[in-house]
Amino acid sequence: MKKYIYILIALVVLGGVIWLVMTPGKTGKLDSFATCLGEKGAVFYGAFWCGHCRDQKALFGKSSKYLPYVECSPPNGKGQLPVCTNLGVESYPTWHFASSTASTTPEILKGVIELSVLAEKTSCVLPE
Repeated sequence: MKKYIYILIALVVLGGVIWLVMTPGKTGKLDSFATCLGEKGAVFYGAFWCGHCRDQKALFGKSSKYLPYVECSPPNGKGQLPVCTNLGVESYPTWHFASSTASTTPEILKGVIELSVLAEKTSCVLPE
């Protein structure tokens, strides 16, 4: 009898996993906000191995895939890609914001930036 209960539990769990894989994902709460950041000229420079970069992405949850993210690390994790070196990116995460003045120099913030600050810097609407 116990054997049948274990088989039934396994089938239910397997069915749940299949259902999760087959069901299309819902949109993230911050999809439009993350997209807007890029539209407003913000760029997030980071590295795949950077814990603070993971923390920054975690603030966006499922919507992190829409971030204007630039990977600075080569696949081996050693050194830095020219795109970041040429811009003077020295630490991760680093955010560049399009200048609101005639200057072409972007405003730069380093570290994990709160969503409210990102909204303020870009005029993107942060959903409630």
